Amino acid sequence: MDAPHDVVIIGSGFGGIGMAARLLRAGVRDVVVLEKADGLGGTWRDNTYPGAACDIPSHLYSFSFEPKVDWSRRFPRQQEILDYLWHVARKYDVLPLIRFGAEVTEARFDEEAGLWRVSTSGGDRLAARVLISACGQLNRPALPDIEGRDSFAGPSFHSARWDHGVDLSGKRVAVIGTGASAIQIVPELATTAERLVVFQRSAPYVIGKPDRPYRAWEKTLLAAVPGLYALSRARIYALYEARALAFIKYPALMRLLTWQFRRILRAQVPDPGLRARLVPDYPMGCKRILLSDDYYPALTRPNVDLVTDPITRITPSGVEAGGRVHEVDVIVYATGFRGADFVGPMKIVGRGGLTLDEAWRDGARAHLGIAVSGFPNLFLLYGPYTNLGHNSIIYMLESQFRYVLGCVRALRQTGLAWIDVRPEAQDAFDRRMRERMRATVWEAGCASWYMTADGKVVNNWPGFTFAYRRATRRPDPRHFRAGRARPIRPAAAGRAADL
Repeated sequence: MDAPHDVVIIGSGFGGIGMAARLLRAGVRDVVVLEKADGLGGTWRDNTYPGAACDIPSHLYSFSFEPKVDWSRRFPRQQEILDYLWHVARKYDVLPLIRFGAEVTEARFDEEAGLWRVSTSGGDRLAARVLISACGQLNRPALPDIEGRDSFAGPSFHSARWDHGVDLSGKRVAVIGTGASAIQIVPELATTAERLVVFQRSAPYVIGKPDRPYRAWEKTLLAAVPGLYALSRARIYALYEARALAFIKYPALMRLLTWQFRRILRAQVPDPGLRARLVPDYPMGCKRILLSDDYYPALTRPNVDLVTDPITRITPSGVEAGGRVHEVDVIVYATGFRGADFVGPMKIVGRGGLTLDEAWRDGARAHLGIAVSGFPNLFLLYGPYTNLGHNSIIYMLESQFRYVLGCVRALRQTGLAWIDVRPEAQDAFDRRMRERMRATVWEAGCASWYMTADGKVVNNWPGFTFAYRRATRRPDPRHFRAGRARPIRPAAAGRAADL
């Protein structure tokens, strides 16, 4: 086993890379990042399907401490985002800290030593004074429980595990699902597949995506004029933040977006029968609102069929729905992720042998979405109640970075071995979230990936993002209990002020 490290981070997506960069800037040098895959990037490494892109503008979907003025387009695509993350990891010296192929299987808190004992699938064992989970919410693909799924004779794969060895040109392809990934995949496959069958369980709300490449003069201007990029970022933030009113306070405001949806649907789908099947049966915003200018036109192509009958089973030759077997050569599952499994399938064991699965038996809970009572010195990034429906998750992550750095500073300055959020503080936060969630559109009567199996929304933040930043400005000592043992090693001289 290695000597105890100051901080071990699990995951190397936006959360893990950004957290490591901030720790290094603050003078915390003994940091290890454990990554189960052979490359960094998290969801932007995994999702390489045709058309993969972000639905948040590029100027806002980036770290405030590392602006990128030369984004190629308004809404970044997968490869450019992944390239940006590699750039950040290199520039801030994070890359040498990453241990690839190191999937964490268990992390157990040693109360006597004040350390986390971490085990990986490769047999490595590490000790950490602080453990940070940066696994995210969209890293574990969800495959549907459909009879006969394993009987299909042709290639089949999840959208987040795209098989690029399968040539889809001239093939009959089924896409199961109509969520955020599917509306990007379908237009791409519609132009290459001989026949494309889209299986829709629930129609999504799709509105326009004002995407286009940035012109050369625009990028030159952004680089040359001080403050122009920051102004663009602030403008986009304000426009998107205003949408929170419709999600969290006044769901009736969704009528404006509903009008936009209906206008686009009428303009892009002339067939009234097809158009009727594309109208959702739930309030707008209850599920994720999707952005696309080419999804509806793709569904009107002569080689594309939309099937809304429930899938009965999968056969060796295709997909059965509505009493008919749709014979296909390839099946693509665009069926989303296990969003409520924030740290699965790792086993996390806290004080007194309590596992995180036991603590979260009735749903995930964490103070400010970051600290879990009974699990000292464990901090979650992109944890419960921190997902958004209206703005950039990078803004939320940067708020969490500051809070975690404040906790590390407290450990260092006080000589404490561990801090553990008090159960009453966590309970009070959870009650506030539950009370505020009732007024949101997410509890307007639909089932979504935001929900647990028993219908509780535990993923989303029911407020403004600037309110979350204010709440996480600094850790409140009154919210924590503490234990003494060995302190975190002092930071490098002259760097503590960054914390």
